[in-house]
Amino acid sequence: MSAPSISPDPPAVEIERPTPPKDNPTLLFLSFAAVYIVWGSTYFAIRIGVESFPPFLLAGLRHFVVGLVFFPLFLHITKERPSLLQWRTTAITGVLLLLCGNGTVSWAEKYVPSGIAALLVATVSIWMVLTDWLRPGGTRPVFRVLLGCLLGCLGVLLLVDPGHLVGSEQIYPLGAVALTLAAMAWGVGSVYSKHNPLPRSPMLGVAMQMLAGGGGLLLVAFLAGEFRNLHWAQISPRSWFALLYLGLMGSGVGFSAYVYILKHSTSARVSTYAFVNPAVALLLGWLLGAEPLTLRTLLASAIILTSVLLIITAPHRTPTQIEDSVPAPGEA
Repeated sequence: MSAPSISPDPPAVEIERPTPPKDNPTLLFLSFAAVYIVWGSTYFAIRIGVESFPPFLLAGLRHFVVGLVFFPLFLHITKERPSLLQWRTTAITGVLLLLCGNGTVSWAEKYVPSGIAALLVATVSIWMVLTDWLRPGGTRPVFRVLLGCLLGCLGVLLLVDPGHLVGSEQIYPLGAVALTLAAMAWGVGSVYSKHNPLPRSPMLGVAMQMLAGGGGLLLVAFLAGEFRNLHWAQISPRSWFALLYLGLMGSGVGFSAYVYILKHSTSARVSTYAFVNPAVALLLGWLLGAEPLTLRTLLASAIILTSVLLIITAPHRTPTQIEDSVPAPGEA
């Protein structure tokens, strides 16, 4: 009696998703534009937000509120009832991606320019490759991937501590370390989510991750005294606007666009956001935030983005397919 009630659902879902002839080229273009530009702009928006908001509170509010809206909405639309195993996966990935990843990015941007933060977070592709290689049953990366990892490390080293080479100031070391750890947490969380049960609806899974990760961020904000030391009347209008932008555009529109292009485009094309976002963030930080664009930054940018490009275009499933599960920390 149970077989007939289960078998009709999977075919209905699988048949409707891969329908390239019905793709809307305009909507696909707009979705790519949203992922490229909106997610690239979130780094600058975070920078503006932490001017008045404590960092973990800012990240917690943007994710948890959107999760509160998305969860009942997509629960109703999909009619799914998440299992305990699915809740465990989304809780772990939500903590790794949003708390350890995006929350750390928000904290670090109090000390590191938004464009530099985006560059360091772009190394998430490196951590995804290494994590999938080292996990039980993982796959060894090809030479091009290893070369990309080496170039990425050199780029990060150049960005953080070679001021004497080109005569520019060093990046705040603790902030750079925090951003690197955030990228690592995002990579580990992405690989974990790839190999553990999630809801069939990507948007329902995203909502569950936002509830778990956003709740964790608010808890950390409370324990760190961010609520106690916050004076709501002193929050500037531009920081309120940044929070609104991060919630509606970064978490809402950005996630929705990402889910759409995952269904209607190739993995290699989707993963190009990893090297487009830092370029957008650097440009916006320079144009709108008067952030310095030094020779060292440009050299490190070229090296880091080349390493990411080598990794995601290599003839190997790991750097592209793993990224299908979840976007990058500053873009969440």
